[in-house]
Amino acid sequence: MVTAHGETTGRRKVGFVVNPIAGMGGRVGLKGTDGEAYKKALELGAKPVSPGRARRFLRALKASGLELLTAPGVMGGDYVSETSIPFRVVGSVGTPTTAEDTVRVCREMVDGGVELIVFVGGDGTARDVCRAVGTSTPTLGVPSGVKVYSSVFAYSPEEAAEVVSAFLEGRASLAEREVLDVDEEAFRRGVLRVRLYGFLRVPVVEALVQPSKTWGEARLDVEENKRAIARYLVEEMEEGVLYILGPGTTLMAVAEQLGVEKTPLGVDAVVDGRLVGRDLSEGELLRLLERYPRAKVVVSPLGGQGFILGRGNQQISPEVIRRVGRENIIVLATKDKMAGLKVLRVDTGDPEVDGMLRGYMRVMVDYMEERVVRVA
Repeated sequence: MVTAHGETTGRRKVGFVVNPIAGMGGRVGLKGTDGEAYKKALELGAKPVSPGRARRFLRALKASGLELLTAPGVMGGDYVSETSIPFRVVGSVGTPTTAEDTVRVCREMVDGGVELIVFVGGDGTARDVCRAVGTSTPTLGVPSGVKVYSSVFAYSPEEAAEVVSAFLEGRASLAEREVLDVDEEAFRRGVLRVRLYGFLRVPVVEALVQPSKTWGEARLDVEENKRAIARYLVEEMEEGVLYILGPGTTLMAVAEQLGVEKTPLGVDAVVDGRLVGRDLSEGELLRLLERYPRAKVVVSPLGGQGFILGRGNQQISPEVIRRVGRENIIVLATKDKMAGLKVLRVDTGDPEVDGMLRGYMRVMVDYMEERVVRVA
């Protein structure tokens, strides 16, 4: 079936495909939706994330002289049909949709003459797109996954729309960027195994397209820096206050200082040095906030990318953030990590909450040492 808005002769062609289940596991604490995790996410009441991301991208897209080739239904056509952008539906998809649908539709888009493919999803979707087109056709990701390690994504849906405009106007350079993904089963057990799956050719505009997440072997000076930050935070902790601890090794150092067992890649909670919740979902956090109205959120930025909320810790949702309040968000980061970051970033999925969080925040970088850093 072919559907279109308006005359398309002479228009620039861009592909648009959406993974409708990407990111659903985040708020319910599943750390991904690959394989059987999707069914589990549904059982836990997870809601779709990608449709909202797709609509935000389309609202920001400058559509003059543009035609979208899109997948049918929930993989693209449903959202484009709500706009005035000229489009054509290509291919067919199953119910439920699968990775093979993404691969097939992307190849049909290439056959249809697209100059660029924009996909909404996470690292798993990037792998599917890589399998479909490799570096033969420029591609760009709109972030919607739980884990977004690959360097093929714009920082946000709105910034992805800016990159598309820059690409079509010849203002973006093309670069081969890494497609990375983690073993989700190991990830849920707190083990981080990252693998390079290939490369995509990505239009790059400085400050709009994210780098890869950095990782590496721990150095003695960095580990001591983490312990110093942990001592500082623990000494500053208030009685009767719920502390929500995000994922990451710096927060692991806090847990060690407190003498509690933390999930390395999950969200946990402590009160008065006691663990009151482990590997928590959004719903479990909200219930704890009913019990402990005085609360603080403690997070650490992703190395290389700078995200403090919205990537890998979606359990700390917009509703959780609203209840806690911006003034009660504590950011921890080693000096080594901050040296590689110009700004901190947020991508909670709620533009209003993102706007509330922007500005400047204090970051604990050592014992009794803080820096003021801009949140973009």
